[in-house]
Amino acid sequence: MKITLLVNGAASSVTARTRVMIRKTLSHHHDVTVATTSRRGHASRLARGAAAKGTDVVVTLGGDGTLNEAANGLAGTGCALAALPGGSTNVFARTMHTPDDPVVAAQEVLEAIDRGSLRRVGLPSVNGRYFLFHAGLGFDAAVVEQVEKRSWLKRYAGHPLFIWAGFSTWVHHYDKSRPRMSFEYGDGTGVHDVYLGVVLNTDPYTYLGSKPLSIDPEATIDTSLSTVGVRTMQFRPMMRLVGHLVKGNGRLIEDPLVEHRRDVADLVVRGHGPFPYQLDGDHLGDTEELTFTWRPDVLTLVVP
Repeated sequence: MKITLLVNGAASSVTARTRVMIRKTLSHHHDVTVATTSRRGHASRLARGAAAKGTDVVVTLGGDGTLNEAANGLAGTGCALAALPGGSTNVFARTMHTPDDPVVAAQEVLEAIDRGSLRRVGLPSVNGRYFLFHAGLGFDAAVVEQVEKRSWLKRYAGHPLFIWAGFSTWVHHYDKSRPRMSFEYGDGTGVHDVYLGVVLNTDPYTYLGSKPLSIDPEATIDTSLSTVGVRTMQFRPMMRLVGHLVKGNGRLIEDPLVEHRRDVADLVVRGHGPFPYQLDGDHLGDTEELTFTWRPDVLTLVVP
């Protein structure tokens, strides 16, 4: 079988020794080629090129951003995608129950490939770009923007950096005085006073250290989307919602100040002016409109 090991050498957990050990593991009975990313968007091109050359599986070693780019390169092809944890959080790899150690994970991925443990799944698309686990709209994306401005720190202080960025964004970098967007659903209904939003393809939403932060436990990769719109940014209600998020008890989506729907296949988010957004932890700038569509049977995953 032909395997491409797609490596982001700048990712926070990737070392030369790790790359060598993973290639050696995957090369057992398989033809392995290593490709290394050098800039933003490069992983999509490398993955698409690998699929065009008849590669059977692309294995990514990097963070969630690298994995998202690879998924976009492979969507609609027959080439499978496997995730090894190489970033600071590795949300999707952990959601797929991949071990945190990338060398151990490579062995499990190899065993899954050898037994044919593959799954064809649907993916959500937003303005033509796919994402794997979530899209963050408004405040969530503003936090990611502050982290990316200090990306050199992620290798040394990944999760503390996110916590600091959350507080800094709350105080200095986000307009909390007014609603920022409207949610308009495919059935013609909607809400128009959303301050921040999250669109989930899986759960948990993210991890804080080893702790999963769950918003909707019923959001899975086998269903369409779960949408969450927070209709306030007053301090006390927000601290209540943060408490529910940390406890992971599923009560966040039951709060009266939260607009929540499941099994959403189509959603248009219209801004009351520009708002920031991110996909799978990758900040993509400001926009005034996003069109979400869940598309079935898009991508083949290797399932450890």
